[in-house]
Amino acid sequence: MAAYAEFAPGSPEIVELRRLGARELDPLLLEETVEWEQELDWDFSKSANLVRKYADMRALGGVALIDRGEVAGYGYSVVEDRKGLIGDLYVRPGWRRGEAEVRLFRVMLDGLIATPSVSRIESQLMLLEQPVAKALQRERFVRLFERILMRYDAGSPLPPARKLQHRRFRIEPWSDHHHDAASSVIALSYEGHIDSQINDQYRSFEGARKFLYNIVQYPGCGAFFQKASFVALESGTGVVSGIVLTSFVAPHVAHITQLCVAPRAQGAGLGYELLRQAIASLQAGGARRISLTVTTANSAAARLYEECGFRELRRFFAYVWEGY
Repeated sequence: MAAYAEFAPGSPEIVELRRLGARELDPLLLEETVEWEQELDWDFSKSANLVRKYADMRALGGVALIDRGEVAGYGYSVVEDRKGLIGDLYVRPGWRRGEAEVRLFRVMLDGLIATPSVSRIESQLMLLEQPVAKALQRERFVRLFERILMRYDAGSPLPPARKLQHRRFRIEPWSDHHHDAASSVIALSYEGHIDSQINDQYRSFEGARKFLYNIVQYPGCGAFFQKASFVALESGTGVVSGIVLTSFVAPHVAHITQLCVAPRAQGAGLGYELLRQAIASLQAGGARRISLTVTTANSAAARLYEECGFRELRRFFAYVWEGY
């Protein structure tokens, strides 16, 4: 097994991920699945199975950290159009001292930067610790955006109803025919927004459309739960003005994957009511806990979630590199 990068004699080596199959990765993936459940309340097993599948196909780009024949860490990435996405980076606890994570991230980042078609790199890694993020920021001019994973105890009383301009809006269950209208709402809602700096799919209709497709179809985002996903429409025109989408990410654990309100409808209490109805439907659907993520700089959204009963569980970073 040839080394991908050279390090001090006796230190773990970094190799191309395509050299490894599911059997070699399995001990790492089992540990990562346990940690996702313990730290994030999230079932990682479906994502792990996808990694196993593509590893056996030798189709997964990335790197692995090998120590005396044992896989100590790994990371994988994909390239879409002109963007590189670091989908995961994980180092097993026995090898985790910060240096290994930085080493893996650095090699992956440099590999993507050297790819001629790549002008932007994005990643969100909820298990990566703050010192690792800071080291990457210093070394590779990576922009960091602090985010919060928040959780709601679904056994709590439902957030109290607020006055909503009921005559102006009607809220109805999500249906696939709302897909294009919802994509427009996302693109409008995130224009100039901090989150559009983290995820450039928010900047266009086509990007938002792909983002929605991934939420509904991709198992790594959880099992989409249509019964607790809603759209808000203008009563007179039927124009979609807000959406809330949900998934189950573990047995009895749900996640709010998207909540946004078009600029023309903001300030009417619509976001609060969409979230409230989603919580009620998730409770009815068997959720015991509900999570969501929010960017720290988006203080208005963070306050809304706190008012609805969400509490901070963990802080992490989104990473963005752009070539100029």
